[in-house]
Amino acid sequence: MATWGELEEALADYTVQCNANERLRKMQRDWSRRLHFSCVDSDVTFTMVVDHGEIVEVSEGHDGVPDIGVSASSEVFCDMFWGDLNPVSKYLAGEIKVQGSQEDVMRLDAISAIIWPDT
Repeated sequence: MATWGELEEALADYTVQCNANERLRKMQRDWSRRLHFSCVDSDVTFTMVVDHGEIVEVSEGHDGVPDIGVSASSEVFCDMFWGDLNPVSKYLAGEIKVQGSQEDVMRLDAISAIIWPDT
């Protein structure tokens, strides 16, 4: 089970990678959402705020009203944010659950294809 500190470190690296990816930012420039993440194996929760395709905030706990909810084990989240696994396979296996509009789920799938093309 991953701690908030481990998740925070993985999220910081993921934020840098996403925000530095020009192709991703251009593709997502009209997408602004608040995501709530919940670890199913602990009480760790966190919020990610995306503004015009850029991750502008990541904080511990659930803050505000989410557009998208994502739940998985803390280890899956860490591996995903470190780039060690492609979340699509975990989503299809039911290990990652996403609640949101169909358009938002499709956007997350497109982000996965750019960030994790070979995993």
